[in-house]
Amino acid sequence: MPMPVSFKERLYPILPDIAGYFSTPFYIYDETGIKDTCRRLLSAFDFPGVEFQEFFAVKANPNPRVMEIFQDFGFGFDCSSTPELRLARDLETRPEDIMFTSNNTSSAEFREAEKMGGCILNLDDITLIDKVPHFPELICFRYNPGERRSGNEIIGNPVEAKYGVSHDQIVDAYRLAREKGARRFGIHTMICSNELNYEYMVETVRMLCELMEMISGELGIKFEFMNMGGGLGVAYEPGQQEIPLEKMAEEIYYHLDNFRQNQGYLPKLFLESGRYMAGPHGVLVTKCLNQKHTYKEWRGVDATMADLMRPGMYWPDGGYHHIEVFDKEDHPEREAVNVVGSLCENCDQFARDRELPPIKEGDLLVIQDCGAHGHAMGFNYNARLRPKELMFREGGEVELIRRAQTHEDYVATLNFEPKKIVF
Repeated sequence: MPMPVSFKERLYPILPDIAGYFSTPFYIYDETGIKDTCRRLLSAFDFPGVEFQEFFAVKANPNPRVMEIFQDFGFGFDCSSTPELRLARDLETRPEDIMFTSNNTSSAEFREAEKMGGCILNLDDITLIDKVPHFPELICFRYNPGERRSGNEIIGNPVEAKYGVSHDQIVDAYRLAREKGARRFGIHTMICSNELNYEYMVETVRMLCELMEMISGELGIKFEFMNMGGGLGVAYEPGQQEIPLEKMAEEIYYHLDNFRQNQGYLPKLFLESGRYMAGPHGVLVTKCLNQKHTYKEWRGVDATMADLMRPGMYWPDGGYHHIEVFDKEDHPEREAVNVVGSLCENCDQFARDRELPPIKEGDLLVIQDCGAHGHAMGFNYNARLRPKELMFREGGEVELIRRAQTHEDYVATLNFEPKKIVF
């Protein structure tokens, strides 16, 4: 959907100057908008007796300058790889503010998770229990409800998903963890992605409350926290309604209060949103290079699918990102065009048959809702180099927070002392 009005009103008057100075393509993130969303989230979950914490999903936008904003609000970080753990620790994040949620975890990753005081270890599989080198006092498991829940469009039917401990395994998982020395427990699930139906999230919390009661009844353990996962959606398309955050929080609190009345205590509530926190507050700015007139109207830009994967990954029917032609929003004419990059793949398209104002060579295009899963999902196919990232600060300054990749960066892993080994 169109970018937040306040972001647009502050960015557009200076966008040509930014593009002239930094050159396109580039990502630019809105510090003001990110902070507003942080405040709204904290306010929505401000209920009596509820200890709430957001763990920003680093995979959504692993830039330290972006992560610092969330850290300043007391948020933690959800990490899924060794580099993400190191990014969080480089910011001097406390061990209790890092949740390591990996799948198909290697021994090297477990060793990394132990470093610098450890982290909250969230295991994806019951067979991983015996693979943890030094079992921690606090442990969490990711739960997969299987046929007990319907699937979300992106993650799919839980039975078909690779993630999580099955319902029939979950009690044994906690029993085995306790035998290994665990004394503190959390529970986690994430069974949807980019979900705009708030009731899906409410049902997830209700499910976790029932699950905790069942496990406690079997094993006599208490839970220190419940992590409802991420998956809060972004309204990418015009006309879509954004998720009603406050209404969702109120209905979640109803189930939390019931749990407190039944069990006599209330675990902390964790959330691990990435897309919802950063997605609407970033855009990819690109420039039209070419016009092509064949069976369709094509407009070639200097960004590619290597810079923004979502439209191509979900091509041809999904991955919508709203596009505006700068300074032509009020143009009376519209034409159906395909906005494309230069990769040798036909799915390298940001828009197909999209009604847009006339696009001329040199025009700036603003591709929206790119603050999450944008730059982070980029790649180097056709040896295309990754674009720069900018931060539009609250005071009006524009800061370079990641330089563009260079040819030297691209070939760096080819520079090593050659070795030939006979086996």
